[in-house]
Amino acid sequence: MRIRVLAFATAAEAVGAGESEVELPEGSRLADLRAELERRHPALAELWPRLAVALDSRLAGGLDAPLTDGVEVALLPPVSGGSGRTAAAAPASDAGTPPPASGGPARRARLVDRPLDPAAVAALVASPARGAVVTFFGTVRDHHRGRPVERLHYAAYRPMAERALAAIVDALEAEHEGLAAAIVHRTGEVPAGEPSVVVAVASPHREAAFAAAREAIERLKREVPIWKREHYADGGAAWREEEPLAPRPAPG
Repeated sequence: MRIRVLAFATAAEAVGAGESEVELPEGSRLADLRAELERRHPALAELWPRLAVALDSRLAGGLDAPLTDGVEVALLPPVSGGSGRTAAAAPASDAGTPPPASGGPARRARLVDRPLDPAAVAALVASPARGAVVTFFGTVRDHHRGRPVERLHYAAYRPMAERALAAIVDALEAEHEGLAAAIVHRTGEVPAGEPSVVVAVASPHREAAFAAAREAIERLKREVPIWKREHYADGGAAWREEEPLAPRPAPG
């Protein structure tokens, strides 16, 4: 059977390609794919313990996970902002809340490959029923540890990332009555000084708006499969990675 392998950031460097195909016998499991990939690409062996692995954009349960013909296996190195889990989106209750924010959940949690307009993102959640609007936008710094940075390149596992962004929006709106949230992240090349992400939250009360905006950006950094590569003024470049995506225990 044929397995489609997607690799991101340092995993792509280890295997020498962002996309490849591996043939395995019927009945193979994720452990068999790992063995074959490490045989072909020895550099992957050191990185694998730090990877999360997704099957058709869902996190795999472990190396015993069965593979099927045509399955898409994504190798997800540590993300740029911390550890966490990428959860499937769950519908939020709208009982007792104002009408949904403009554009619907899909437009309010998305990746784009063009410059961001913070005012346009804020407009997605604005409503006369929500008196507090908090907008956060993160811009690319022009330095890192004293080294001049010219730009960042953001790569994402798009289907999983957009689902994770939607899950964050849904969770925040379910937790705070009347609140609406939007998260828009840019991919591709982003020059120093330009926004790479915009979070906008509107709520009837300012406490909830501030708290939700902070939670949104913290969860994004922990949970969403987006990676950044710094490009320096001296011509060098490096992926910025921290902790791998991993499931967190469910609340007790």
